[in-house]
Amino acid sequence: MASTILGIQLLGILFGLFMLYYSFLHLKRKVITAKEFSLWLMLWLVFIVIALVPKVLDPIVKKLNLARTMDFFIILGFMFLFGASFYTYLLVRRNQKQIEEMVRKLALKEEK
Repeated sequence: MASTILGIQLLGILFGLFMLYYSFLHLKRKVITAKEFSLWLMLWLVFIVIALVPKVLDPIVKKLNLARTMDFFIILGFMFLFGASFYTYLLVRRNQKQIEEMVRKLALKEEK
């Protein structure tokens, strides 16, 4: 059975390769650590494999009683967006508290 790569698969593969390269650039610039890079490397490699062979997800999709694989990706996308939003919210709150604490200390220091 000969399989052809669809346009969306090619787009997914190119995106995965670009993100691999982009992650590598951030490793070289020391923005991320080698440990973080290895996590992103695994993620992008899995992304590329799924883009190449989307049938790999069929058992998961069938077990979840979803009609299409795309439904699975949409659900995962929403879960990721909610998780990323909550994580960003927590970071902002922590930064707000740190700034508030620093301002209080500076105000007390200037008062003396």
